[in-house]
Amino acid sequence: MLPEVTFFTNCWEGDWRYLLKTPRLQNMIENNNFKFKEKILCISNVNNPSIVKKHADYWVKKGVLTSYFMAQDYTKETLEFFGLSSEELKQSYKYTIPPLTSLYLCKTEYLLHHTGDVILPRKTDWISPSFIELNKNNQFVVANPVWDSNYESAKSESLSEIEHFYIGFGFSDQCYLIKRDVFRRPIYQEWNDASARFPEYGMWGFERRIDSWMRNHNLYRLTYKLASYRHDTFPKKIWKQRIEILLGTRNEK
Repeated sequence: MLPEVTFFTNCWEGDWRYLLKTPRLQNMIENNNFKFKEKILCISNVNNPSIVKKHADYWVKKGVLTSYFMAQDYTKETLEFFGLSSEELKQSYKYTIPPLTSLYLCKTEYLLHHTGDVILPRKTDWISPSFIELNKNNQFVVANPVWDSNYESAKSESLSEIEHFYIGFGFSDQCYLIKRDVFRRPIYQEWNDASARFPEYGMWGFERRIDSWMRNHNLYRLTYKLASYRHDTFPKKIWKQRIEILLGTRNEK
């Protein structure tokens, strides 16, 4: 029997309309081709929470989401649980809180996290084969598909490979499948110089902290060779026009 998995994603002011006012969220979940125990949305940094909640309620009623939460409602206890502070996170705070809160609230053995701008272009069962390999070796701590169809890059960054997976260092918060309890430990205070390759705007945030921990302890990720996710860029200035065209409405409701 396959283990239970919670699907988490997050939205903010720059992308919530794409997730909640179009079928994108439903497609994100369904294209993983897996029966999730729970499907949860984290909402953070939105200008009008009541409007966003109303749209999230719609997807809960449809059964696409199990529930949603506001990140700020759990910030204090999440940071205390992981031994971190907002002052310590600094600029990386807004990128780090959603995935940390998802980990804090997750009730299942496994967690799959997508950022809102990541989607598999078609239905692919990459999760089931990932379980098999993750359970073979305690040094395998995360699995993900190839990113943006960069198959050659995924191969070149790997240290070795097996039939369906590349094996190597590295971590991305765009898409990751992890065993919850492994990442709910005090692992977020380490540094490795190789982790400085991440974009500067993220500073010493979630990605860098996990990447450093993995490298310092010879822990590896599995990259599934037979599927790739797409990392979209949502236009910041023309979202309203596009959504209005799609929905046939001109009012923000």
